[in-house]
Amino acid sequence: MSSIEKALGELAVQLAAAFPAEPGLRALCAPVSLSDASDPLAWLASQPVYPQFYWQQRSGNDEAAALGSLKRFASLSEAQLFLAQQNVPDVRIWGLNAFDPQQGDFFLSRLEWRRNKGQAWLCLYLWSETSLQDDARKATTFLNELQPLKLLAPLNPRLVSETHIPDKDGWCDKVRLATRAIHHQEMDKVVLARATDMRFRRPVSAAALLAASRRVNLSCYHFYFAFGEQEAFLGSSPERLWRRIDSALRTEALAGTIENHADDHRAWGLARRLLADDKNQRENLLVVEDICQRLEMLGKGYDVLPPQVLRLRKVQHLRRCIWSTLHQPDDALCLRQLQPTAAVAGLPREAARVFIGEHEPFIRGWYAGSAGYLSLQQTEFCVALRSALVTGDTVRLYAGAGIVAGSDPEQEWQEIENKAAGLRTLLCR
Repeated sequence: MSSIEKALGELAVQLAAAFPAEPGLRALCAPVSLSDASDPLAWLASQPVYPQFYWQQRSGNDEAAALGSLKRFASLSEAQLFLAQQNVPDVRIWGLNAFDPQQGDFFLSRLEWRRNKGQAWLCLYLWSETSLQDDARKATTFLNELQPLKLLAPLNPRLVSETHIPDKDGWCDKVRLATRAIHHQEMDKVVLARATDMRFRRPVSAAALLAASRRVNLSCYHFYFAFGEQEAFLGSSPERLWRRIDSALRTEALAGTIENHADDHRAWGLARRLLADDKNQRENLLVVEDICQRLEMLGKGYDVLPPQVLRLRKVQHLRRCIWSTLHQPDDALCLRQLQPTAAVAGLPREAARVFIGEHEPFIRGWYAGSAGYLSLQQTEFCVALRSALVTGDTVRLYAGAGIVAGSDPEQEWQEIENKAAGLRTLLCR
């Protein structure tokens, strides 16, 4: 018997207790041993229940798998209002903000596996506007329908076709159009993106794709939202949008890119070139300045840390961390101020968004939005980059590049090729 199965048995015993016929929110929790090889992502994907959400923080210390919905929310602000009404500090609501931050998909889960460093537990949530007693009966039925963990099958899809939107000629035209607009001072920067539709002979397991990415794309957030059996959005993103613990806020400017190399000495040489490159430094500092201006409304000053190079599997990025203290812990306001950042949209924000809306030949949807959780106590979202939408036998990959004065279309095409390779190489070996 796995540790998850043992914890489920303990929760079933707790459910046998008497619950009042009145509204409320309750959490029943049982410890989970980490001594066996149970993978929460594989356990999640074994279940016939949706929605499903998997999350691993880029440090690897915070990991969760949320299953089933007690309540769904169409925006982060709706979820935040619900949490304020319930006033339970550690209850998390999981989900996605779209590139347009007014749109979202969040849920309070029925069952949640969570690990923090070396401790893990399973929590079953009861919530009702009328009767916890009635919801306890529903929870019992839910537990009885759960399936045992099945190992994820190896990812071995057979590619049928691959289409870039836009294609290379179209991309180069868009970059030239953007640099002309920048030259005419219509904006300082715009982030253009490409979608790539890859169709395979059979349906692709989104969970298996994320599991493969998790093994090789280190120093990344890993997220997976399965909306149903045939559709999921997932990614392995290097970029934090924000993390809040009470009133302490941590965000960052991740902009400026160069290729990585497997040889450490050559990788370090490329990193030094990135730190010294004028175009990449300007791109990063534009993002820093924009974030700092937006933080002035949110907090009591800010600190910008020295530049670092974040080394990933295929690329290296320039990063500056930014710390602040909020006037009040308001995640809806943080989202409104910080998303989309100049690293995924451009500057000025509205001019860049208008340019993207007029000239990108696809709708971004969840891409370049954010993925994560919110709670009264703490909240964390990553930017939904290095991501894919899996729909049956089709995988749509996304990649973008920041266009500033002097950007070269060929070099920017190579940059998005390098970025998309983080997931594409797992699908085409």
